[in-house]
Amino acid sequence: MKKRNLIGLVLLWLTVMVHAQPVSEYSHTGQEVRIFNTSPVNSEGLEFCPAVYENGLVFVSRYKNGPIDPKTGQTFFELFYAELDPNGMPGKPESFSTELNSAYHEGPVSFSPSGDRIFFTRTNSRNGVRRSDGRGRSVEKIYEATRGLFDWENVKELPFNSDDYRSVHPAISADEKKLFFSSDRPNGYGGMDLYVVEWDNGQWSAPINLGPEINTSGNEVFPFFHQSGTLFFSSDGHHGAGRKDLDLYMIDMAGRKWGQVFNMGNPFNSPDDDLGLVILPDGRSGYFSSAREGGFGQDDVYMFKAPLGMQGIQPTAVLSGVVSITDKTTSRRMIGAAIRLFELNKDGLIDDEAAYDLELVPSEGKDGEMMMKMVRKKDDNLGSPLAVTDRNGEAVLQLQAEKDYLLLVSKPDYFTQELRFKTDELGPDQPLDFLMEPTNCIMLTGTVLSDRFQIAIPSATITLTNLCDNSVATYRSNIGGNYEICLPIGCDYVLEGTKPGYESGATRITTVRLRGSRSLSANLMIHPTSDAILREPIKEGTVIVLENIYYDFNKSAIRKGAAQDLEALSQLMNLYPSMQIELGAHTDSRGTDEYNLDLSLRRAQSAKEFLIQRGITANRIRTVGYGEAHLRNHCADGVNCSDAEHVLNRRTEVKVLNINERVKVSYEEDSN
Repeated sequence: MKKRNLIGLVLLWLTVMVHAQPVSEYSHTGQEVRIFNTSPVNSEGLEFCPAVYENGLVFVSRYKNGPIDPKTGQTFFELFYAELDPNGMPGKPESFSTELNSAYHEGPVSFSPSGDRIFFTRTNSRNGVRRSDGRGRSVEKIYEATRGLFDWENVKELPFNSDDYRSVHPAISADEKKLFFSSDRPNGYGGMDLYVVEWDNGQWSAPINLGPEINTSGNEVFPFFHQSGTLFFSSDGHHGAGRKDLDLYMIDMAGRKWGQVFNMGNPFNSPDDDLGLVILPDGRSGYFSSAREGGFGQDDVYMFKAPLGMQGIQPTAVLSGVVSITDKTTSRRMIGAAIRLFELNKDGLIDDEAAYDLELVPSEGKDGEMMMKMVRKKDDNLGSPLAVTDRNGEAVLQLQAEKDYLLLVSKPDYFTQELRFKTDELGPDQPLDFLMEPTNCIMLTGTVLSDRFQIAIPSATITLTNLCDNSVATYRSNIGGNYEICLPIGCDYVLEGTKPGYESGATRITTVRLRGSRSLSANLMIHPTSDAILREPIKEGTVIVLENIYYDFNKSAIRKGAAQDLEALSQLMNLYPSMQIELGAHTDSRGTDEYNLDLSLRRAQSAKEFLIQRGITANRIRTVGYGEAHLRNHCADGVNCSDAEHVLNRRTEVKVLNINERVKVSYEEDSN
């Protein structure tokens, strides 16, 4: 076993062990909890105290090279960041912040729910200069910073710190009104105790010791306060058997009377140190650190999944949303309308990429350049409805607080209605009323196909001519060659498909004298000028501009909610297994040429890692950093531009280097 005292190694405090009253062990009976080593971020050294930030993890570790802490003989602790894949597994780590990482110790950290505020531990310093007490000792303190345009800024020390004792391990509550931390300040119960300060009238209160129910004569450290009102922490003083290793504990603090301290038991606790637990709001997954056997080195970061949730921390519905549906033409309530509810990210997109179809459309004004467009799937392809309206045309939804939702209401032969709303904007049991309007049209679906080998043709242009009034409308097939058009009843139509490299094809459609049918199907056949074009559904050399991948200034990590185009690109590369690409990243003009060149290469590599995490093999992706060499607008060095103008230049482009899809030929046997 890797026996060592992390507390002494990390923060150099004195461990005092005496017998304490035993506590009950938390029961996981009937609840499956699985533990995974997050191997991409772990090393033979220390990785500990993960915190969820945007679409990744921030954790504490050491640089291999750098200034040496004279007290430990090793490099100082710094903050690192790793993007999470769709399964919650982190990828390759990188430095988290130029502004926050100093020449001394940083971490652990805690973020506000919005991600705009950070609370973190740092060696006592001011303006980069280490500060000491009268005996030459430098303690750790808690600092706060806010997220700025370029990096974290407004770093300030919190008022309850002291040069004479340690204040470490901040944990902010979901409402940002309480900050928990650990300290060895005088008049505590042991080595390190847990304290809380409250935000009141624009300032933090004096620290309040959490008392003997939680604190012991040992050390209580690394708190985390879940939004359900449960406090999690590590302690070496609740064992009652003289052990020196940290275990994870929990206590319900939601009510006026606190619950009992529970040891979280197996599999969270091991014979070695277990600490730094953080749990996602749904209570079904999270991360912690442990020195248990089977890891890569000392402390490793682990992920856990509890599909059935964890007792006592499941979020509860706080608002009932009553949906009321009425037929606009008859003013009667509608029975059987399907209701689908989706939680939106801060960019207003459904987090599940499976909710979107991919389209490639030509870029305006640039030959050979395509734009990637994400289009929400049709209602029937979005999964089963959450609810269906009853005889009163109503359905009741259970909603959570502080959420941004998209509500879709659909029924055959009616236009789908949608509403985006925030639960905090709704009053108690406020109805959500919808008027449904009949479509009065026939839904035409089909696929654009090559008349040789019946291969679906993506991104074909579809022209629809209404012979009643000679009006013309244009549509485009999606990446699977499919299209869907709502045709008004009572007219004849000409449908024509075109695409460069193909001869056009047309067909006639009528909605005159239709009886009993609300849908039609028609495939469009177009003829390739050569069989070679069929092996190249996207022309080699095509440049696809990924408009929706933006990076913060001076950052190579992809922001959460800003990677929808990369999600779509992974779908495209899975659809065409022969496709090989160049990922070219571009920066704006701020910063030196050399720095921007290096930054753009790191950004391209970050996008590559994103695709690899989604199953695309590395040998299909070449990365290039162009720096500021190819700006899309006038914002060169010395030109005064807005941030929005600079953002346009911070982009990633995909160049199709090679694509050679196999043409599948099938033969039908002659029945004669």
